[in-house]
Formats: sequence, structure tokens, C-alpha cells
Amino acid sequence: MADPSSPRPRPARMTGRQRREQLVEVGRTVFAEKGFDATSVEEIAARAKVSKPIVYEHFGGKEGLYAVIVDRETSTLLGALESALSEGRAHPRVLMEKAALAFLTYIDESEDGFRILVRDSPVAQTGGSFSSLLGDVAAKVESILAAQLRLRKYPPRDAELYAQMLVGMVAYTGQWWLETRKPSKEAVAARMVNLSWFGLGAMEKKPTIRGV
Repeated sequence: MADPSSPRPRPARMTGRQRREQLVEVGRTVFAEKGFDATSVEEIAARAKVSKPIVYEHFGGKEGLYAVIVDRETSTLLGALESALSEGRAHPRVLMEKAALAFLTYIDESEDGFRILVRDSPVAQTGGSFSSLLGDVAAKVESILAAQLRLRKYPPRDAELYAQMLVGMVAYTGQWWLETRKPSKEAVAARMVNLSWFGLGAMEKKPTIRGV
């Protein structure tokens, strides 16, 4: 039996990589809760149980930590969407369903990350914004729509505009679903595609505003 009077062994110190990952996780939680402006290095350090200089040593400040977190979340979400849209032989409607479901799955599994992405980025943050990420996704959707528009003898030049509309619908619906979580993500994805797909199937070739 161990002598209770003997000193307890100290926990092993984190390596530099482990400490960095810990700060990323802590920062991710705080930024999601409070946003960039209301988050301080002091709070991040306190929650991680380290001194402020440790945060500065690894990231140079909260701006550097925020940039790392946004870059990771952007890569995760874009990777999931690219994977969903990469099955070239799949029916376009199936691709749309997969992409919508991938988006909602990311929200479901990475709630803090999504909250960070949809918040306004700080002025100094020039890349990796949510709007630029959606632009990348829209570009991929555009190529799918262009092929479908040609097949149905619609003007393929409209593909860019329709892609922006579809991606905007998914993104806005995703933000709404983040707070409600009802119905299920599968039901939401199915209904988004139901609206967009059957709208595509019945749309006019040269739509105009009526009554003007």
C-alpha cells in the first residue's frame, strides 16, 4: 500500500503540440460562446489553466488563434461538401441531397465550429470567411447545374445565379436548423431538395415578374 504521506506524482507536462491543440479546443468553445470581439486572451488562458504568455507564444494573440480555428472549420466543412459532390455518376438530385445532408451533418457534429463560421469575422480576417467558403461551394454546384440546364435546353449562363440561390437556401436553412433541431437533418435535407429540384423541373425558360 502506498504511503499517503509520500508526494503525489506530478501529471506529465503537455508537449508543445498537445498544448496547442488544447488551446485550439478551448478557444473554439469561447469564440463560439462570445464571438471574436468579446473574447479575451485572459479568458482563454484561464479556461486552459495556463498563463497569458503561453497563448501568445503559440498563436501571437487571439487573432492568430481565431485564424487557425476558422481555417480548420472551413477545411472540414468544404471537405465534406466536396466529397458529397464528387460522385460524378450519381444523379444530380442525389448529389444535391448528399450535399445538403453533409452540410447539416457538419452543423450537427460541429456546432461550435459552425457558430464561429457564421459570425462576422474581425476586420483583420481577410480569408477563410463563411461567404468565401460558400462561394467555393457555389462554384462546384454551378458546374452540376450547367450540365442539367443544357440537358433541358435552358440557358447554361444562368447556372451561376441558380447555384448562388441554392447554396444560399442551404446556408440560411442550416442556421435556422442549428437553433431548432427539428425536424431531423434527413427530413430537412429532403425538403430542401424537394423544393429546389421540382422548382428546376417546372421553371420557365425566360421567367419574368408578373403584374409589373
